[in-house]
Amino acid sequence: MNPNGKAYIQIHIAVLLFGITAILGKLIVLNEASLVWHRLWISIFGLVFIPGVIRSIRNMSAKDLLRYSGIGAIICLHWITFYGSIKLGDNVSITLASFATASLFTALLEPLITGTKFQREEMIMGISAIVGIYLVVDVDEFYYPAIVVGLISAFLAALFSTLNKRYIKENNLIAVSTVELGAGFIFLTLILPLYIRDFNWGKLAMSNIDKNPAHLLFGMDIHPFWYILTLGLLCTSFAFVLSLLALKRLSAFSTNLVINLEPVYGILLAAWIFKEGNDLTGKFYLGTAIILSGVILHPYFVYLRKKKLRKLVSNQQA
Repeated sequence: MNPNGKAYIQIHIAVLLFGITAILGKLIVLNEASLVWHRLWISIFGLVFIPGVIRSIRNMSAKDLLRYSGIGAIICLHWITFYGSIKLGDNVSITLASFATASLFTALLEPLITGTKFQREEMIMGISAIVGIYLVVDVDEFYYPAIVVGLISAFLAALFSTLNKRYIKENNLIAVSTVELGAGFIFLTLILPLYIRDFNWGKLAMSNIDKNPAHLLFGMDIHPFWYILTLGLLCTSFAFVLSLLALKRLSAFSTNLVINLEPVYGILLAAWIFKEGNDLTGKFYLGTAIILSGVILHPYFVYLRKKKLRKLVSNQQA
């Protein structure tokens, strides 16, 4: 198998696992920041004991450690806004449809951060994502805060993916993941007391989350614990490393377009488990289909662009 084909398989497996995280986010009855706090320490535990990780971290330059730490803080904020959107709307499908606009943000950010050229077809698909989200937001006003926070989460996802593409270089990918998640954990631990006091989307949504601060981190029975363990180890540690391996071969835009399949898995699972399809309109599903159409069209456009480039090179050599 060629390296690009292997990378696409890796990112699709990662996205399948990422698609489960939204379902777990709704099942785990914890404040969004507390949920992310647990997800971070468990995922770090799943990475730090892999042979060679600590040695690779020690060999990183101070500049790289600082960069990856900053990216880790962005990842932390992305997860908080992602689960915050779910808690606000109490609806997985709304959050995932909003999150699918990450491809639009990546189309804008990647040329600015990595120095690559703007691609016309990527901008067209980005504009189609705007049309899709316009249809998606044609829902009850109750969901508007969840949509706004979901869009912020999409922007942060596009930002950290593009920054990883720009700075990942030749460092050990698992070590990079460990540094980023470790920095995110430290960042969240520092801001958690203020967040719980002043900025709690679960509380604002008046959900059934336990509001006792003493229970926000550890107030769970055995079932949520297993959910969090699955979220941290399988859906984060393993999936995060797979996505980084793929990102090293694929563009950030290609990666995020595949990641747009996450709403497909998540929305189907939510419709099955939570019966969310009864609350959403036909326009919502039409908008979601428009957003996700880029996943099907993008590989074709990449193929055409590479074919044109090969033909140009062949003509020059002749």
